[in-house]
Amino acid sequence: MEDKKIKILIVDDDEIVRGTYADIFRQEGFEVSEAVDGLDGLDKATREIPDIIFSGIIMPRMDGFALKEALAKNVTTSSIPVMILSHMGREEDRVKAQELGVKDFIVQGMVMPKQVVERIRNIFGSAKYRIKFSANELDASKLAQEFHFGQKFECSNCQAEMVLELEVADIDKKEFKAKFVCPKCG
Repeated sequence: MEDKKIKILIVDDDEIVRGTYADIFRQEGFEVSEAVDGLDGLDKATREIPDIIFSGIIMPRMDGFALKEALAKNVTTSSIPVMILSHMGREEDRVKAQELGVKDFIVQGMVMPKQVVERIRNIFGSAKYRIKFSANELDASKLAQEFHFGQKFECSNCQAEMVLELEVADIDKKEFKAKFVCPKCG
């Protein structure tokens, strides 16, 4: 996704919020489309097939949750990730978003727009890091035993030293998914 522009559809009835995020996303190199409510968003999502949808919750005609449900029922739009922007940050909205499979739940005012951009980029896999570590430090030898690696954390195919690949799971909590990979074999 790094070599092509990310197409984002912003769905919100608040013109100021929609315009603010549209400007920020354009400045960051995204291709931006806008919709004034869930029904308009569903129509545009079906026609334009964006890479991601950034939607508010409370809107006339169709709210953000109904939009997510409608997108899920259409084979063409069912795999489009949806991020929800909540103006109120209610826990019941967060739970409902999670139940519907929303990719991220943003509380306006708690997450800065630049952080939203970072979270969008993370969805498309740009937040992976490969770390070389010392096999002789702290609990490394214990880890090597538990994972049945040699003491030098060697790849079983080519004997290259394994590295730790970290993928951001939750940027705010600084949580990662981790796995060992061979830098030569993958």
